[in-house]
Amino acid sequence: MSYQISVENIKCGGCAATIKNKLAELDVVTSAEVAVEEGVVTIDGMESGRDDVAAELLRLGYPETGTAEGIKAAAAKAKSFVSCAIGRIDNANAK
Repeated sequence: MSYQISVENIKCGGCAATIKNKLAELDVVTSAEVAVEEGVVTIDGMESGRDDVAAELLRLGYPETGTAEGIKAAAAKAKSFVSCAIGRIDNANAK
């Protein structure tokens, strides 16, 4: 089954790579695709695992749209910056 989660803080392909790689590690995810411009993550997998996927996205710094405010939102932006940098490094190493 496929479902989508709108998220915040996606800036580039590095962010997308991090999201795809980390979500692929979850048992409830078969695959994930990221639409950077739209800020949407499409997940193929068990929809019953949606809460686990949303929690992992938050941990990475890409909270579901409208779920992080104030300090949580600032922390998510900081995490996403690091996550983005790691994704860019991983992409560069893969080439």
